[in-house]
Amino acid sequence: MEQMMRNFFLFLAKNKAVTKMAKKYGLRFGAARFVAGAELDGAVQVIQNLNHLGFKVTIDHLGEFVDSEAEAKEMANSCIEAVKAIAEYDLDSQLSLKLTSMGMDISDELVLNNMRRILTIANDMGVFITIDMEDSARCGHSIDLFTELKKEFDNIGTVIQAYLYRSDEDLDYLDPLAPNLRLVKGAYKEPDSVAYPNKEDVDENYKALIKKHLLNGHYTAIATHDDAIIDYTKELVQQYNIPNNQFEFQMLYGIRTERQKEIVQEGYKMRVYVPYGSDWYGYFMRRLAERPANVSFVLKGVLKK
Repeated sequence: MEQMMRNFFLFLAKNKAVTKMAKKYGLRFGAARFVAGAELDGAVQVIQNLNHLGFKVTIDHLGEFVDSEAEAKEMANSCIEAVKAIAEYDLDSQLSLKLTSMGMDISDELVLNNMRRILTIANDMGVFITIDMEDSARCGHSIDLFTELKKEFDNIGTVIQAYLYRSDEDLDYLDPLAPNLRLVKGAYKEPDSVAYPNKEDVDENYKALIKKHLLNGHYTAIATHDDAIIDYTKELVQQYNIPNNQFEFQMLYGIRTERQKEIVQEGYKMRVYVPYGSDWYGYFMRRLAERPANVSFVLKGVLKK
């Protein structure tokens, strides 16, 4: 049943017609728990509150299914606006973005021009940019684009997904760049031909990737809500005397907030992934697919008077 629900929500996440309808009718049915409003001003307030509690943040202006050059440029402009807000309000925040929202599915020239605009301004303002990883069909292309941009900019990182078979080789390929990487399990529906179908195998590969990247000496963001992975990381860094400034934990806004506080109180860096924007639907569906508890929360919110 859990896998059926996951597949259902992942199917909805890719439905363009429903995405447009959701964007039109706003943040309803519990999405506000996971999304910091439709506008940047609301997100800034959320980040300020999180910073006050000791959390670092990465902000994400949500956007999927960009079909035109004009839309891609508009998304890039929104990212630049977010970068400027981080600098203006002195927020302890980075920026995360998707290459598809920058025009990757349209042309390399478009996505690279948009990324260079963002990275140049972000570099001037001391803001770090992370390229979020998308589905497996775009993984190789995303890594190629990241590699090209990394030659020009230091303020850029990307994401490696543990459920893909290729990820260990991707770490080896990226190693000479000394990359700052966010390591995740992965949240897209993928065929067994490219991804581990069993959670146990994903978890073991995740641990192997964490160990390899940390022992390679590179900055590692461990993005997980799984206590077993968190505990594994703590034991690993203690065993190999890895300093706290070489890694951080990351969690999503609105999920396991008390656990996030505990990690900060234990003296570790904790970064909260804070999305905002009217194009929230695909992100919201993937959060529902990840954990049945999220579905339960939303249903209670809808039915509550």
